[in-house]
Amino acid sequence: MLKNLLIGMAVLGFVLGTSILAMSDNIATQSVSYEVSAINEIEVSGDPGALVVNTATAGSEPNAATDATTTWDITTNGGTDAKKLTGATDTDMPANTTLEINLTAPTGATSPGDVTLSATAADLVTLIDSVAESGLSITYTLSATVAAGVVTAASKTVTLTLTDT
Repeated sequence: MLKNLLIGMAVLGFVLGTSILAMSDNIATQSVSYEVSAINEIEVSGDPGALVVNTATAGSEPNAATDATTTWDITTNGGTDAKKLTGATDTDMPANTTLEINLTAPTGATSPGDVTLSATAADLVTLIDSVAESGLSITYTLSATVAAGVVTAASKTVTLTLTDT
């Protein structure tokens, strides 16, 4: 009987050992590499309507034309430096005319308000940190003095650029 008990225990040990070994064949491992790259994306909703200066109060300079129908979106995961958004036109405006832009700043950033656009890039929004926001307003204002005379219809390309500060 002791012999049977010893044989039974040996068989049980063999079965359990084989089961444990068989179970270890059901385990696999993988090494997963990962990275989050710098993300710096801006987008505008479209082009504003035509800005037409065509009225004035007698004795005063012409009334400015304004359009606030477009918006901008931003996604940036920042990095170590804050970002800024600059803007410039492809060429300067005609003499005695001014094109201004005003962008609503995303949370935590700063906008100086109305900024005169020219062919030289100007800061439009500064201190931009990690943020994802959409539907931020853009307002364009065209002003002209009487010295501008009649200016035929034309257009400017406005380039917005997100850069490190």
